[in-house]
Amino acid sequence: MTRQAAGERAKAGYYFSARSWEVHPVPADGERLPGEPGQTWIPIPMVAALVLTPILGLTFLMFLPFIGFYLTIEAALRPLIRFFRREAGELAATMSPGWQPGEAHLTGRREGEPEEPGAREAEMEKLSREIESKRSERK
Repeated sequence: MTRQAAGERAKAGYYFSARSWEVHPVPADGERLPGEPGQTWIPIPMVAALVLTPILGLTFLMFLPFIGFYLTIEAALRPLIRFFRREAGELAATMSPGWQPGEAHLTGRREGEPEEPGAREAEMEKLSREIESKRSERK
C-alpha cells in the first residue's frame, strides 16, 4: 500500500487516516489531502470505504457514552487526587533523612562540627611514622 502525507496531491479516490479515523473522498486528481504535518493517508477502494465508514461511525457512537463517563469521573476525582499527592509529598519530605548537598560524609563528622583537639596532629604524626618506615624498608 502506498501511503501519502497530508498536503500532498492525490489521485481521485478514497483515503483513510488511522490517526483521525477518517475516510476522505478526493473527487478530482491533483487535490491536496487535508490534515496536519506528519499525518498519513492510505488509499482504499470504494467498496472498503463503503464498509469502513458505517463501522467507524458505529464505533464512535458505542464509545461516546463511555468517553463522557470517563471524563466526568476524572474531573470529579482530580481535586481529590491532587490533595493526596500534595499530602504524600509533604509526608515524604518530613521523613527524608537530613542530607545536605556539599556535606562531607567521609570525614566521620558533620559540616561545622568542631574537631577533637589534637586529632589532626596525631593523625599527621601517625602518617609520618608510616612514611619513614616505608623509606627505611627500601634501603
